[in-house]
Amino acid sequence: MRLLILSDIHSNLEALEACLHTVGGWDQFVNLGDTVGYGADPNAVIERVRPYGGLSVRGNHDRAVLDPKEIETFNPIAAAAVQWTRNSLTPENLAWLSEVPVGPVYEPALADTQFVHGSPGNEDEYILSEFSARTAFADSRAQLIFFGHTHIQGAVEYKENNIQVIHPSYAFKPSSAERCDFPLEDETRYLLNPGSVGQPRDGDWRAAFATYDSAKHQVSFWRAPYDVDLAQQKIISAGLPYRLASRLREGR
Repeated sequence: MRLLILSDIHSNLEALEACLHTVGGWDQFVNLGDTVGYGADPNAVIERVRPYGGLSVRGNHDRAVLDPKEIETFNPIAAAAVQWTRNSLTPENLAWLSEVPVGPVYEPALADTQFVHGSPGNEDEYILSEFSARTAFADSRAQLIFFGHTHIQGAVEYKENNIQVIHPSYAFKPSSAERCDFPLEDETRYLLNPGSVGQPRDGDWRAAFATYDSAKHQVSFWRAPYDVDLAQQKIISAGLPYRLASRLREGR
């Protein structure tokens, strides 16, 4: 089985389209949450991903759009985007968002694999340290844990009680898509983050995503260039905070 794994699309239609057109021929579509928030195309993004079905997980921005009380914990820029998104979504797309399950979710055909937004124990938790990685492994028995939320692409290996962080390596060709293959070992457990489609924060502005080939037991990390200028113009035209546009080019 070949999975296309996306996370943190954040209403960025141009970045989403770049990912979908970069890779063809997958068996299962996986969305690790935060489909909306930040960007200017929440309806178009939901309508683009809905027909794929597959596996979807609720993200914290998705939850905040559905529950106004949730924005009390958001910074002012993120809160403004959540409020704008709530007012912009159609009733049909709000209904779809409300039905997206809380993680972990599972694919019956893949044993020892789970899909979450933040971590297995908490959809709001950021896995950014050895402590949080160990906590995530302790909260799950799965060998493979696909997660998002941090907007940082990469993997964490857990073997013989040792933790190792892996960052994909790219030649960084801004005008073309790039792929970094990561073979998985049978006796090792992994936390695997495809990165953010719509708002990367690892210094690379290109849309980030991953594929997983269960037959090869291999994850491939990808970066895909997209029309950042258009995405930025849409954010500004919508009256959303300017910082949401400027950071797209920075990859921060």
